[in-house]
Amino acid sequence: MDHYRVLGLSKNATRDEIKEAFRNLAVKYHPDKHSQSSNTVRENATLRFKQVSEAYEILSDDRKRANYDIRTNNKNYYSNNSRAGGYGNQYNNYGYGYGYEYKRPGSSSSNVGDGFVSKLEIALRFLTTRAFLLNAAFAGALLGGMFVIDKSKEAIWSMHNSGKSFEAAMESIEKARARKD
Repeated sequence: MDHYRVLGLSKNATRDEIKEAFRNLAVKYHPDKHSQSSNTVRENATLRFKQVSEAYEILSDDRKRANYDIRTNNKNYYSNNSRAGGYGNQYNNYGYGYGYEYKRPGSSSSNVGDGFVSKLEIALRFLTTRAFLLNAAFAGALLGGMFVIDKSKEAIWSMHNSGKSFEAAMESIEKARARKD
């Protein structure tokens, strides 16, 4: 199921647009509004309300939305590039080719992107994002700077205090304090 299509939004919709679309559709399809309708209308409204609620739950949370976007981009990539004779596998557990996903009865509750390879791919995508690489470079620069400062501190101490280590100097200061008291 394409959550953006369910809410009638584009992929670059803002949080406020998502919230507004959800509220409008939730009022329209809420089961209480259709309690006096026929069974088919009530069931269709209930199904649509569940789809709208699920779409809002995923798209309103930044982490879930990012994960969903990555998974749907991968799914679209593989389905578009692996067509045999021009026909894709549109009748699988997760779609009928109309933008809505319906699981077959008895199918497992895991999604297409729950396999190890997909999780590895998601991890690699995260590790190669611009923000992650900038943060990793910044952390590396900080660690490198700390190492250089630590080594230069020792070098400067040995230049100005030949023959004595820092620890030996501290011991002599402690002894001098003890004698003074």
